[in-house]
Amino acid sequence: MKVTGIVFLLFGAAWAQTISIKTSTILDGKGHILKDKTIVLNGSRIVSIVNARGSATHDLTGLTVMPGWIDTHVHLGWHFNKDNRLDDGGRGSKETPQQSALYAEGNAYATLIGGFTTVQSLGSAIDGDVRDLIVRGVIPGPRIITSLRSVNENTGDPEKIRAYVRKMKDDGADVIKLFATASIRDGGKQTMTDEQVQAACGEAKALGLRSVVHAHAPGGAMAAVKAGCTSMEHGAFLDDATLQAMAEHGTYFDPNFLVLHNYLENKQKFLGIGNYTEEGFTYMEKGIPMMADVLKKAMAHHVKIVLGTDAVAGSHGRNAEEFIYRVKDGGQGTMDAIVSGTSLAAESLGLQDKIGAIAEGMEADIVAVAGNPLEDITAVRKVVFVMKAGHVYKNAR
Repeated sequence: MKVTGIVFLLFGAAWAQTISIKTSTILDGKGHILKDKTIVLNGSRIVSIVNARGSATHDLTGLTVMPGWIDTHVHLGWHFNKDNRLDDGGRGSKETPQQSALYAEGNAYATLIGGFTTVQSLGSAIDGDVRDLIVRGVIPGPRIITSLRSVNENTGDPEKIRAYVRKMKDDGADVIKLFATASIRDGGKQTMTDEQVQAACGEAKALGLRSVVHAHAPGGAMAAVKAGCTSMEHGAFLDDATLQAMAEHGTYFDPNFLVLHNYLENKQKFLGIGNYTEEGFTYMEKGIPMMADVLKKAMAHHVKIVLGTDAVAGSHGRNAEEFIYRVKDGGQGTMDAIVSGTSLAAESLGLQDKIGAIAEGMEADIVAVAGNPLEDITAVRKVVFVMKAGHVYKNAR
């Protein structure tokens, strides 16, 4: 009788944790469409996907269900202050640390409710605290991977850069961010030497960390490819030779549309701050068709293209617009765009065994939208349901 009681309690506990989600259309994140399935969860994990029948804890029939989306490039600390001007929460901020932290959390929550259950924030010191509090369940937000800060040409010679990378890891960085070229607003020329890039990415690899490289020009980008860096960001001026090298080395590529549109839409909130000049905005306006062109060339070279927005002030919570720009302006196939923001993005983060797909054993990160993105990509704007690790954060059904 004693053993039977224990077995009953164990089964009872397992049953209490079981959640079922009934669906009519699933885009599984790996390019497949599943019809009329029920997703069964236990705790934070998907334990099975079975034919739909009967009732369920959550009924998402009539919606399109996908894995929680992944944005591989955001800046959670960037926001518009009380004067409706850019504040990045850095050294030049006129706000208190408490105010900056609250803005960062507000951005994180908006991103989660917008359907993105994982982001890579590149990078602000506040990211680490926000990341850790989300992990502890103290505040709501997406899963955060952060570089905390970045490496550039002024960090020092190669030996100093290696030491700095080690310090970044000791301070809790999950990934190393480096600026191999200038901003598109400054023409995108190479800034770090090849040796500096090699030191940053080489040390990151030796420490078991990935490296993400801001690079517009072929010079800085090719140096990053040869150094074995993990991912390339932006790339407005990349040529065919560089893109082919990226394809051959398996370098991930993250061209960004939303950030350029966002800057132009919010011009007066940025203008006059740092290199946000009239000339800089002219560069960014020209950059939109250039980004479309480089995306098309990258697809022709079969580069691994992931979804990132470079979300700054004004774009948090609107990250899904990147899907629309990629499809409508960049010519990317709709299913390919969705895969780029799910399983392929997860792979680029080294998390392919945990997130990015709706499959047995994966984390229960699930988003549902009204409509079908395969028929009309703008359906990604209509987020109805958001679940992260088995916990529902939005259910507007």
